Amino acid sequence: MKTKLSKKRAISTVLTTVIILVSSVVLGSGVVLYGTSLFQGGTQTENINVSGIKVWVHDTDTVGVAWGAAAVRNTGDKVVAVDKISIRGTDIPFENWYADTSLTSSEFQQALNHTGWVNAAPGTDGPAIAKLGTCASNTSYLCIDQDSAGSGTSIISADAATGPVSLNPGGTAVIYFKVGNGTYTTLDSGIQSNVSIFAGNAGSPYSIIVEGQL
Repeated sequence: MKTKLSKKRAISTVLTTVIILVSSVVLGSGVVLYGTSLFQGGTQTENINVSGIKVWVHDTDTVGVAWGAAAVRNTGDKVVAVDKISIRGTDIPFENWYADTSLTSSEFQQALNHTGWVNAAPGTDGPAIAKLGTCASNTSYLCIDQDSAGSGTSIISADAATGPVSLNPGGTAVIYFKVGNGTYTTLDSGIQSNVSIFAGNAGSPYSIIVEGQL
């Protein structure tokens, strides 16, 4: 009895190879695009811009009294919280932060100012930055006249912080902070140093010049 030959034809070797190559390219492209979208999404959702950073050290106080200030803007698309300010490897505790998050555009863009030293709070163990009259005796506020034009214009009214400073997308803050005594001394006036400011994973160290202040 003769065996009938099947009329079904197998896919040719060349066509099989082409299909495998095309599938590999399509799958590879999909993986690359997916990975790129994840990376871009991560970098776009959490970001801050830090500007105008200043650090002032008392020019004559041997204890090493110093204050700093920075302007922070949330340039990402989700709420972030500024949760770390570090100088020379030491984190500044929240109770030494004074943050104003209710700023006009012009106030935010003003150069950060030091108004002179006084021997009272806010802050402890040494002189503090001088404050305006309405809050001069209140240790919960730090009022700074940025443009020296008097009360009512370009005033930073900074509440004492109790934790991270939260910022909505596009939100801004000016943060004044008291540096731990002895972190800088009179000998550090004019030197280059770093201030690290972070909001979660966003942020980095920033290079500054320490300014001597009488």
